[in-house]
Amino acid sequence: MDIKEQSLQKHYEWKGKIEVKSRVAIETMEDLSLAYTPGVAQPCLEIQKDYEKSFALTRRSNLVAVITDGTAVLGLGDIGPEAGMPVMEGKCALFKEFADVDAFPLCLRTKDVDEIVDTVYRISGSFGGINLEDISAPRCFEIEKRLKEICDIPVFHDDQHGTAIVVAAALLNALKVVKKELDAVRVVINGAGSAGIAIARHLLRIGVKELTMVDRFGILYDGAPENNPAQQELAQQTNRSGKKGSLADAMEGADVFIGVSAPNIVSEAMVKSMAKDPIVFPMANPTPEIMPGLAKQAGAKVVGTGRSDFPNQINNVMAFPGVFRGALDCRARDINEEMKLAASVALANLVDENERSEDYILPRATDKRIGKVVAAAVAEAARRSGVARI
Repeated sequence: MDIKEQSLQKHYEWKGKIEVKSRVAIETMEDLSLAYTPGVAQPCLEIQKDYEKSFALTRRSNLVAVITDGTAVLGLGDIGPEAGMPVMEGKCALFKEFADVDAFPLCLRTKDVDEIVDTVYRISGSFGGINLEDISAPRCFEIEKRLKEICDIPVFHDDQHGTAIVVAAALLNALKVVKKELDAVRVVINGAGSAGIAIARHLLRIGVKELTMVDRFGILYDGAPENNPAQQELAQQTNRSGKKGSLADAMEGADVFIGVSAPNIVSEAMVKSMAKDPIVFPMANPTPEIMPGLAKQAGAKVVGTGRSDFPNQINNVMAFPGVFRGALDCRARDINEEMKLAASVALANLVDENERSEDYILPRATDKRIGKVVAAAVAEAARRSGVARI
């Protein structure tokens, strides 16, 4: 059996990847009185007097809701909320495994932005954080923005920010390998959906100066008729020369290519047209924009993909568990730009200077150090930036 067949068989065996377990033993009448009535009335009254005690007296302090509408599930597209459930359960399992965060999947039977925002806000009092997952663009931008405005707990769209954090960490180390500076390289991002736009915004914030976005219509430019609002906003901050044309035109002379788009759309000729010692991150899954071997053959110095069977896997699991662990540990009200930057730098710094190479720019996704190191950096940044409660 191949991996897909094996996974399907395992899912039939597992019958779900998560379960609820009690943290208290209830064996005697006294146990029952302490965990439930009449004793439980006392913590209820304490929370009624002081809402903040809901974090100290319930599991809310370690509980994240993983929420989807099933419209952009992995590379499968709009398959519906129930069909997205295996992915959400997997996300919850990763939260627990890599950061000891309890997470629960909530798959919503609506695509309406107002209904999603209203539903998530109304349940937010039961959680310490909200992880939005696999919601299609451009609705995902508005949903996250509105929820961040009304919720007093972190709201984080992992497809956007988790990807951006790990890509930035990979780029910081790849640039050290090729001995180029962040503010001197020209970056091309192919794919102007949620991930591509978030990567672009994050890279601009950390110091990239020359950045060009490309989508299926070609290079993004200010005023392009195909731009959605998020793309138009970004077009005003990128492509300073107002260049128009294809992906091939954009890649000519570029130092860095980042793909979050479609399989096999980058040719060897495109890579050969890039600047000396180019960095190529083709991250479309399961088939990248160009296979690593072909990219290397065409002259790419550092290549990273989203796959675990090639060197330099760029995987969100290196970001979201530690980011939420850090946010929960300090009871942050938000996950802000300072916290995302801290996560990128902490992740990049896990690769020692003596270890760093063309084939090792990020720690392996299963490296147990990642969650703790990222969490500590995120919590510190939250306190510095004033969004931490404790």
